[in-house]
Amino acid sequence: MKNQSKPIFISCFLIFVLLCSHSISVTAQEVEDEREFDYSEDGEKGPAHWGDLKKEWSACKIGTMQSPVDMKIGRVKVIFKSENLKTNYKPCNATLRNRGHDISLKWLDYKAGTLRVSGADYVLDHAHWHSPSEHTINGCRYDLELHMVHTSIDPNATNKITVIGLLYKIGAPDPFLSKLINTITSMADKLEERDVGIINPNDINLGGRKYFRYKGSLTTPPCTEGVIWTIIREIDTVSVGQIRALRNAVHDYAEMNARPLQPINDRQIELYFPNPTTN
Repeated sequence: MKNQSKPIFISCFLIFVLLCSHSISVTAQEVEDEREFDYSEDGEKGPAHWGDLKKEWSACKIGTMQSPVDMKIGRVKVIFKSENLKTNYKPCNATLRNRGHDISLKWLDYKAGTLRVSGADYVLDHAHWHSPSEHTINGCRYDLELHMVHTSIDPNATNKITVIGLLYKIGAPDPFLSKLINTITSMADKLEERDVGIINPNDINLGGRKYFRYKGSLTTPPCTEGVIWTIIREIDTVSVGQIRALRNAVHDYAEMNARPLQPINDRQIELYFPNPTTN
């Protein structure tokens, strides 16, 4: 167990998938062995060296569509629309897992519903937390970031993963995280998985009708590209105690585990905005 408070930082990990015939088989291609890489700025296994550690991680070094990125309001393309995000979430049995590098909430049997992006449906697979945020807005890094990871139900889809990112600043406790915080606290430094019963994804506050969207990558090795990111513009709140619980639960090496910002290069970042002509 940890004996003292440490800086408030957590990891960002995404599950990627292999989709076969008429069933969805989500295979965790992310690294489960936390010793294979770390987040040290000067260490041999830090982010600057991820692309050199394994051949299959080369995208971390040579990729041109990497995540996370900074979203500067002055350079985004504003797109007016009238709808919120098109979600069809459902309450579903879930498990909470301490993976050492982060805390992951996984909904079971692909029954937690879907998110529609560009006419395609993606099944909600899991969510996990990162502290501090990996994405920034106008250079501002926030205290926490939640990722809701969805996988394509179409085996022929070009983009197999889409992620909703929610940003949080210090303030009132996050109600959704409050439902899980006791279990998270009891799992500190324990690499284990626990059944947490039925969890309703609709209890996660997706904020208002403004959000950024761009094409990027996983933020951990192998840094696979082709991920559609949706970052909610509205900033929610989380308490210091909640962040501390998430921080204390993970291994020491992961307490400062936000991947550094990546070059945007020639990518377009869109800001979806309520249509001013819509009441």
